[in-house]
Amino acid sequence: MLVTDYVKRALLACAGAVAVVSCSAHNPGGTLPPDGAAPSARMAGNERNVRALCGPVGPGFARCFAIVRTDLRFETPPDYHAVLGIAQSDLATAAASAFYGPLGPAELQQAYNLPSATAGKGQTVGIVDAYSYPSAESDLGTYRKQFKLPACTTKNGCLQIVNQSGNVSPLPPPDPNWSGEMALDLDMVSAICPNCHIVLVEANSARNKDLGASERTAAAAGAGQISNSYGGAECSTQTSGKLSCVDPRPYAKFYNIPNTIMTASSGDYSWFDGPQFPADLGTVVAAGGTSLYPYSNKRGWFEAAWSSAGSSCSKFVANPSWIPASIGCPGKKRPIADVSAVADPYTGVLTYETYPYTKGYFYVTGGTSVSSPIIASVYALAGNAASQKFGSLLYKARQGALTDVVIGKNGILGGINGANQTCTPVAICSAMPGWDGPSGNGTPWGLGAF
Repeated sequence: MLVTDYVKRALLACAGAVAVVSCSAHNPGGTLPPDGAAPSARMAGNERNVRALCGPVGPGFARCFAIVRTDLRFETPPDYHAVLGIAQSDLATAAASAFYGPLGPAELQQAYNLPSATAGKGQTVGIVDAYSYPSAESDLGTYRKQFKLPACTTKNGCLQIVNQSGNVSPLPPPDPNWSGEMALDLDMVSAICPNCHIVLVEANSARNKDLGASERTAAAAGAGQISNSYGGAECSTQTSGKLSCVDPRPYAKFYNIPNTIMTASSGDYSWFDGPQFPADLGTVVAAGGTSLYPYSNKRGWFEAAWSSAGSSCSKFVANPSWIPASIGCPGKKRPIADVSAVADPYTGVLTYETYPYTKGYFYVTGGTSVSSPIIASVYALAGNAASQKFGSLLYKARQGALTDVVIGKNGILGGINGANQTCTPVAICSAMPGWDGPSGNGTPWGLGAF
């Protein structure tokens, strides 16, 4: 039985013995987070009950790609196993029952067949974001305690929080929208690689030059894999109707660090928004997005391409040598994405945040901001970033090392996107066997492709 209505599962959570603060599944405007906490930017699909934390930006800036559900928040995450009387270890049976709602660490680890309990020791995952998140350490502590993950603090050496120069102070000014992004990133690294150390680099601003400088800082702090859950479109249409494009290649030097894997979100505005920087760079692993549903198969889950996942062809960056020419875009340009993981906010993940609110809650979050730290953390579990050549191994993975995503689309044949491109080749905006734009080569199934 394929479950495509996340709202039904959310309402089932309300019916269980759980502490749910809001169970309004039909409130288009939403009340959570507070209306003043973030711009009301919408995804391309105009989904109900969601809000993009970061609004549109101009050339030279990046926006975070985190999306929060506005109709759900929890004091305590729902325990679907208790409702069903199913053992925590029997995740596949519980998943097939369609009672799953927001995804926690156990569900993500099971869905992607990851050895999270035993792997990752000695690895550090870097997170680069803009501005400051005042309650980062305490909120991370709450999330990890809730899901029985080992403590990760500055005191025990697991967590570093530094500015873009690598110093613990002064940190940049706080930002309520980017803080939600950082909460998501910290929690996803914890969910996938609880044995990893984490370094959070808070850039002075969302300018590309500040975020770029922070990449080197993360690597210098020991990160072998760095997640970037942000981006900016290569091209935009001006009010005059003229297409204005910015060549991303001058910033490529920041995202080419020896012995380091760098992941970047493909974007949340589907194929229509065009290629996003830095996911468009050949030195970066571009993370696309899926919808992840409970399903009555051996895996216990089914994935489709998320309709708002970013994909496209770069207008400037050449197709890397390790991507087959048969996959490449017109003009031999770089196609996006390379790999994917869950990103749909209707099949979203649980994150915990207090700032800027008066009380902390577990929120339901999505966007390709989810998939980027997940993929970076899978690389950390594999522990061989130093021997990788960017994302090349994803294109050579043995059969079964990735779950092929063959259903769904994020564009319209014959349409024109924000970079004045059509869906060429068709796989750029439609899931199909093998590589496709929305999901790349597929989603992780163990570590064989990493």
